[in-house]
Amino acid sequence: MAVLRAAGCVFAEDEADLILATARTGREAAELARRRAGGVPLEQVVGWAGFRGRRIGVAPGVFVPRRRTEFLVAQALEQAPDATVVVDLCCGSGAVGAALAAELGDVELHAADLDPAAVRCARRNLAGTGGRVHTGDLFDALPPRLRGRVDVLAANVPYVPTGEIGLLPAEARDHEPRTALDGGADGLDVLRRVAAGAPDWLAPGGCLLIETSRRQAPAAAEAFTAAGLRTRSAVAEEEDAHVVIGVAPAPGGPPNRTRAVSPGRSPGR
Repeated sequence: MAVLRAAGCVFAEDEADLILATARTGREAAELARRRAGGVPLEQVVGWAGFRGRRIGVAPGVFVPRRRTEFLVAQALEQAPDATVVVDLCCGSGAVGAALAAELGDVELHAADLDPAAVRCARRNLAGTGGRVHTGDLFDALPPRLRGRVDVLAANVPYVPTGEIGLLPAEARDHEPRTALDGGADGLDVLRRVAAGAPDWLAPGGCLLIETSRRQAPAAAEAFTAAGLRTRSAVAEEEDAHVVIGVAPAPGGPPNRTRAVSPGRSPGR
């Protein structure tokens, strides 16, 4: 614990307990503590992250799932409680897909990421779900047979503006892949690509959900509406979680429009 305190870890005692519970020997515990003191994210040190009450395996160099992203899962379950085809795009560790598969039950789950390390990690996390994990750039990674069939398309895209990468905590900046963080000049480059391509893949009434920031939410909603989706935004103030939701209209449905930001509640931590 002294090593972690000296390194400035705010929750040194709790982190030390996790490291001791993970390590098989005293020597291994010392090595894990050394890595943590050197700035490696705790989740990468112990090999897992908590997400909606589950342990999600996390490997070195893979984006660590954030607790605020639990709100995206909650919104997906609220919007499409009977979903049978789910896609976790930009899946990273596969945390979102794993949670949706566990809580929806019998679903056809697909996940995709550009980063081979993330794909390997997601395959381990989704092994018990029957889900398939694909390598590639956004929709290019998905099997063509999914076109027009997806009930839930969840995409935790990178949304940090390029010029703000240097302002991130060192844990993220130095130990997570830049491709999982950098969203371009205004942080919305990947979001716009996903929104533009989503209508070809969504089933009638299917929904696209993307996490973003408070500042970016209005522009993100505009991108959803421009793609022909019925759009709303949801917010969980306590977690500072912002999700934009777009629904593919059913044939003969009402014209698309953007609704004002609505309050939301995230599940307890």
